[in-house]
Amino acid sequence: MYESVRDFYLTKGFGGRVGFGSSPALLVIDMAKAWLDESSPLGSANVQGVMTNILRLLDAARGCAIPVIFTTMAFDADGIEARGPIGKKLLHTSQGRSLDRGSSAHVLDPRLARRPEEILIEKQRASAFWGTPLSAYLIGRKIDTLIITGCSTSGCIRGTAESGHNENYHTIVVGDAVGDRHPLAHECNLIDIDMRFADVIPTDIVLKALGPQTA
Repeated sequence: MYESVRDFYLTKGFGGRVGFGSSPALLVIDMAKAWLDESSPLGSANVQGVMTNILRLLDAARGCAIPVIFTTMAFDADGIEARGPIGKKLLHTSQGRSLDRGSSAHVLDPRLARRPEEILIEKQRASAFWGTPLSAYLIGRKIDTLIITGCSTSGCIRGTAESGHNENYHTIVVGDAVGDRHPLAHECNLIDIDMRFADVIPTDIVLKALGPQTA
């Protein structure tokens, strides 16, 4: 089915390849308790195998001095920052829900072992670019390529990929290093991301692109 959809979009002028630039950064999106813990009211993202591949990519990035940037999401406990349509559409952003700042919900999974020099961005929308200093960090490091991993495919991965594309970065989404709470949402959004915003490729291909020492 994927190939038939891809072939259809290719006939309409979608699905070109952007490839890698010369200066990549690895983005690890929202791999925190709120999305990974089965007890979370947000619902556990399906990350079977995803964490393993993210750790492989982290090892490679750290080994060849590629910048690593993490994100998480948090709101004030009183719900002030989520007033308006955002809090009405996304109920988990409202008061008393699962993303209160200061709770353990937005703490990164300890397996990621974030290092002091690796930036952690707290965001309040799907895109890691919206209302954050991510662009400044990327410009300061002369980054031209985003390697995007994490969750959720249909939300924050898609939002960040679209923003990266709109900002004219070579945007790569690692298909087996992203996850979603529902398999249909995951698959449909990967197809759409691949056709519109980014190259969706597997971990092994990304590692080869980063250099023989990382494969």
